[in-house]
Amino acid sequence: MRFLFSTINGSSSPEEVWTTAFNELGQRIRRAFVRPESYQRAQTYVQGLMSPVERKNGWQVAEALGEATPYAIQHLLDRAKWDCDGVRDELRTYVVETLAAPKAVLVIDETVFLKKGTKSVGVQRQYSGTAGCIENCQIGVFLAYASAKGHTLLDRELYLPKSWTQDLDRCRAADVPEEVSFSTKPELAARMLWRSLDSGLEVAWVTGDTVYGSSQTLRAGLETRKQAYALAVACKEHVEVQGTRRRADQVARSLAREDWQELSAGTGSKGPRLFAWARIELAAPEANGWQRWLLVRQSLDEGAKPAERAVFAPIGTTLQEMVEAYGARWTVEIV
Repeated sequence: MRFLFSTINGSSSPEEVWTTAFNELGQRIRRAFVRPESYQRAQTYVQGLMSPVERKNGWQVAEALGEATPYAIQHLLDRAKWDCDGVRDELRTYVVETLAAPKAVLVIDETVFLKKGTKSVGVQRQYSGTAGCIENCQIGVFLAYASAKGHTLLDRELYLPKSWTQDLDRCRAADVPEEVSFSTKPELAARMLWRSLDSGLEVAWVTGDTVYGSSQTLRAGLETRKQAYALAVACKEHVEVQGTRRRADQVARSLAREDWQELSAGTGSKGPRLFAWARIELAAPEANGWQRWLLVRQSLDEGAKPAERAVFAPIGTTLQEMVEAYGARWTVEIV
């Protein structure tokens, strides 16, 4: 929107500027819709999502739009024919044009959608990080883009558990395409990463939590592409330091007092996110000019356990640069 505002005559009122910008953005995705009614409904739905309504479920969005029921919205999302991947690709093109910057970060994260019943695709009783326990829910894996110019969600994949992929009748009844098979969350993340990186999107770092950092395959894929990453790993992760394989938490405990620096990982709602940070070189990768590190974060509160991150970056990358890259992960909480 900000990019489009700059192209519109400054004498226009804010409402006119907003309407023009919104309509121009809408034209970018027009070809993704088979019928004009679906296209108009999609524009209306986006306006509802941008409204100040606190919860964005079908009923409340419909009410904000002045509609008696959410049936039209449900038809758009469930039965209308439109190219959702085409809209995703157009979003990525728009991000390249407006938000791309040299120090941009791709953030992998997942979110949980609590559900009742068994019919929603991918729903089952599984761990919900939102609720902190086992819940009946769907899980989506998401990719966000963050730069100095702004941040946005970029891509998505729905996690389909084996309880679904091994039940062909259940998948068929829910209109799951026959070619869809089981993929782990890191595999879904890799699928989105390769799409984005292959598109030419400017990216300095990739970051994410332990679900993704603990995937050796995902990390190897990024290293093959010479793509820097700062990914959280479990404390039991084994790393090679000076020819010896040790647990990450053991390496963290061996760090001396002078190894630590107090640095900010970005600004939060209460000011700078200050932690103590340290790093140690790991076994060198095959890529010339690159290095692996174990990055360790320690809370300034006494008694807190350290947290470890695997880092792959060009030789000469500073500790502050690593910390800032990993700190971009928190942007997913506000997109």
